[in-house]
This record gives sequence, structure tokens and C-alpha cells, in this order.
Amino acid sequence: MSLTPRVALLLTIPPLMWAGNAVVGKLMVGQVPPLTLNFLRWVLAALFLLALAWHSLRPWPQTLRQMRDRWPYLLAVGLLGIGLFNALQYAALVTSTPINLTLVGASMPVWMLAVGALFYGESPKPRQLFGAALGLLGVLLVIGRGNFNALLEVRFVVGDMLMLLAVIGWAFYSWLLARPPASMRGEQRPKWDWAAFLLVQTLFGLLAAGLFSAGEQIVGVAPIQWSPGVAAALVYVSVGASIIAYRCWGLGVASGGPALAAFFNNLTPLFAAVLSAVVLGDVPQPFHALAFVLIVGGIVVSTPRSSAQKVPG
Repeated sequence: MSLTPRVALLLTIPPLMWAGNAVVGKLMVGQVPPLTLNFLRWVLAALFLLALAWHSLRPWPQTLRQMRDRWPYLLAVGLLGIGLFNALQYAALVTSTPINLTLVGASMPVWMLAVGALFYGESPKPRQLFGAALGLLGVLLVIGRGNFNALLEVRFVVGDMLMLLAVIGWAFYSWLLARPPASMRGEQRPKWDWAAFLLVQTLFGLLAAGLFSAGEQIVGVAPIQWSPGVAAALVYVSVGASIIAYRCWGLGVASGGPALAAFFNNLTPLFAAVLSAVVLGDVPQPFHALAFVLIVGGIVVSTPRSSAQKVPG
């Protein structure tokens, strides 16, 4: 798979958006119940996507038949990418800390390579394993704030296990995007543009997200504390962290492959550190620069030389 400036940009935007999503999600704790936040996020995203995809999905009877014929695949990507991952992440933020979730999220390349090897016959190359080690080292440097001894003080809680499930689910989601069934390839694929395909994923994902939110309400949670900040947060997570990020991720995975995309995911904690610095007023430290070098080094090392030298056509 090729690593071009276009692919690099496409795979850099999602970690930036998702880092902001983690910060916003943490700020929303106590203001919006986590599973309800996920449901509202995707309801609003679906409304935006419907406006973008309206013409692509017409005629509607034909679209409904296409969705019915492909429902197992669409339900899988909707559940893993829409309904499950974000719900688990928001729920994890209630009991865990950003540093722990970042540590768990840093295992993404490992799970992506594992899923590829076990289910898609893609054996990891030595350079990929070395790149994963470099990227993980950079992430750990950020987590330990330049002091690896600080990692010894990390304690895992239920939220960390939820995040681990989310990461594994996201690895399957990314491979499903890159290796869809025959009914979603070539001439058999419906004539959906990117917005229509993401909308279809969202509609299937909302089935699970709605059930999760309903269960949360039945158990009993504090009501939403509506404010301009909450409204702004919903707009950001539904447009920036959802529509823009997922569009770029889908294009990046299709062009560069799931394994390469996983290494870019390790930029998330670095972006999160920068965004936290802006929100909390902390000045970035030299170890952030070193971590950036290690993470980017992992991306470069994991990419075949012939691919890394390609330029956009």
C-alpha cells in the first residue's frame, strides 16, 4: 500500500479530530450521560449526512432493497464503527482517566496486525513490528510525560477494559472497510457516494446506539445539563469527529491499508496532549517533540520503501 502526501493527510486528520473528541468527551462527563452523548452525536450526524446524501440514495425503494440484501455487512460496520466504539469510549471516560485510555489506545497497531493475520491472511512484516514498537514507545513517552517510571503508577479500571474492547472492535471495522464482501465491491456495490455509505452505516449503528442509550435511561442517570457549551460539543463530535474524521479515515484506509492506518492512530495521544495544553493552559514539553519523532518514525519504518517513494498520480 502506498504512503503519499494525500494518504498521510487523510490519516492525520482523524487522529486530530478524535483527540478533540476525547477532550470534549471528558468535559461532558457529568453534563451528558455517555451512552446518550453517543446516541445524540450520531442522530445529529445522520441529519447532516441525509442532507448530503439525499440525491445519491434516490430512488428510496431501490436503496432499501440494497440495504436489505447487504444487511449483515452493513450491520457489522455500523455496530463496530458507530454504535460500539464511541459508546464504549464515552463510557470508559466516566470511570477511567485520559492517560489510561491513551495507553490502551496505543495498542491499536498490535490489534490491527493481529486481525489482519488471523482473519485476512496478512502476516505482519518485520518492519511493521518494528514500526509498532517505535510508535508505542512514542506514545508511552507522552503518557509518562518524559518519565517512563511514571508508567509504573498507572492502574487499570473497568473503563480501561471497555476501551480495550473498543479498540479491538475498531480494528475489525477498519479491516471490513478495506476488505468488504463481494456485494460491496466493483459492479455489485450500490452507487452510493461517501456520504450515502456513511449515512447507511450510521443508520445501522443507531440501532445499537439507541438501545444502549435507552438502557442507560432505564437504569437511571442524571438528566442532560443543557448549555451553549453542550450544544457546541454536540456539533463538534457530530461533524468534526464523525463526518469529517470518518470520511478521511475511510479514504485513508482504502488507499493505505488498515495496518498503515493503525500507526497514524498513534498520533491521537500526541494531539490530545497539545489540545489539553490549550484547554488547560499547560505548556508543551520537549518530550512531546521526541514522541512526535518516534511516532512518525514508526509510520515511516512500517511503510515499504517503494510505496513511501510514490507520489500522487
